[in-house]
Amino acid sequence: QVALVESGGGLVQAGGSLRLSCAASKYTSSMYAMGWFRQAPGKEREFIASIGPIGERIYYGDSVKGRFTISRDNAKNTVYLQMNSLKPEDTAVYYCAQSRSIFIIPRQTNDVGSWGQGTQVTVSS
Repeated sequence: QVALVESGGGLVQAGGSLRLSCAASKYTSSMYAMGWFRQAPGKEREFIASIGPIGERIYYGDSVKGRFTISRDNAKNTVYLQMNSLKPEDTAVYYCAQSRSIFIIPRQTNDVGSWGQGTQVTVSS
């Protein structure tokens, strides 16, 4: 099973930006679609963005469209989430995810085969 390690979380003021990174332990991760989800206290895990194996298809959750950008660098086995115009309601633990199948681009939690440990993003007002 692949190990996914997120980094880049932290505290930022509203309107600011952060970039999250997710490094995968196996080169074969380039065969799989990847995604980002988040979970705020007391809420269900929410889909944020996903990207196909070579970036050919990209999806975003409605709450982040136009503000967040997902990308990947397969040479580095790394997926990124650029977050701009951050709002206090973006505060959550952000999780990197790898699809459970090479045929699926994850957009819900049961599409996911591997999760990262999560990184906290806190947006102050």
